[in-house]
Amino acid sequence: MAGHFEPIPGGGAAVPLDEVEISILRSLAVQMLELIGPGDEPVEGEDPLAAMFAEGPSEPPADPALARLFPDGYTGPDADERDEELRAASAEFRRFTENDLRSRKRDDALCVVRCLDALSAGGEGGAVLKLGPDDCARWLGALNDLRLTIGTRLEVGDEDENNELYRLPDDDPRKPMVMAYLWLGVLQETLVETLMH
Repeated sequence: MAGHFEPIPGGGAAVPLDEVEISILRSLAVQMLELIGPGDEPVEGEDPLAAMFAEGPSEPPADPALARLFPDGYTGPDADERDEELRAASAEFRRFTENDLRSRKRDDALCVVRCLDALSAGGEGGAVLKLGPDDCARWLGALNDLRLTIGTRLEVGDEDENNELYRLPDDDPRKPMVMAYLWLGVLQETLVETLMH
């Protein structure tokens, strides 16, 4: 897993991926879709404006990975119980933003799956994935979401740059997820650098 994004003429980015990398990325994106859950399909005849302003949940998700993807707007996980005003404001913020945020994250993960499906249909042995500027933005969002989710599952903190997770023995069951986490970080970093040029 050594590929990294590079700029392509006309904007966008490209990265060489082998079959295993394509399979891993696709599997992670599909798992992200399953974690986020299905979207609410518009009902035939439903007012699109009303659907756009539909209220979402007011409580944070119980799953730590989902809570990391959909954080509170005004309070953190260690908020003091006395902060009722902040909790109420946070619940109100979540009610009106989480559905849109879920939809965007779902669209980003779907973009990854569709790009990889189109790529893998082209032949055996891997290929070079080429993304236009719009797809680059979606991929960047999806890579970030995947890293946040895996990092949460691995309990990687903000100051864990030299964490023991990075020095796990090969037989540790967490090793594949740590390797995926690090690889996704390289992809994310090189995509950001590519887009800044």
